Amino acid sequence: MRKRRPKPRVISPDPQFGDPMVTQFVNNLMWQGKKSTAFGVFYDAMQIVQNKMNEDPHGVWKKALNNVMPQVEVRSRRIGGATFQIPTEIRPTRKISIGMKWLIRFSRERSGKGIAEKLAAEIMAASRGEGAAVKRKEDTHRMAEANRAFAHFKA
Repeated sequence: MRKRRPKPRVISPDPQFGDPMVTQFVNNLMWQGKKSTAFGVFYDAMQIVQNKMNEDPHGVWKKALNNVMPQVEVRSRRIGGATFQIPTEIRPTRKISIGMKWLIRFSRERSGKGIAEKLAAEIMAASRGEGAAVKRKEDTHRMAEANRAFAHFKA
């Protein structure tokens, strides 16, 4: 091994829920370094979730994230002139960040007014096991299942 692994950055917990995962989510949500705006959007979305579902919004968000996190993914690998899609397990930190990025991306692609409402809608859908982000996870798992025959080529 040539290089050392970089030290994982310590992410400070957010002010409202005291959860570093929320801060990580907000960091992914943020555009052009506008962190306070991103926090505002996230908390507005949580307020909408609270009003519509009458449940703990943090719990709903956690459940949504768990429903979106993929367990396996396919990686392309060239072997003897052919490219194989090889299913591989995903390490825990990557699972979380992929899940967050999918939630944010598919909430941005939703139709609706304002990012907070779109994000709230995607979080509520994902917590129920539906929505575009959950569909993406299922597609990824289906792809890995279809290519299980190539699993012995581990990358």
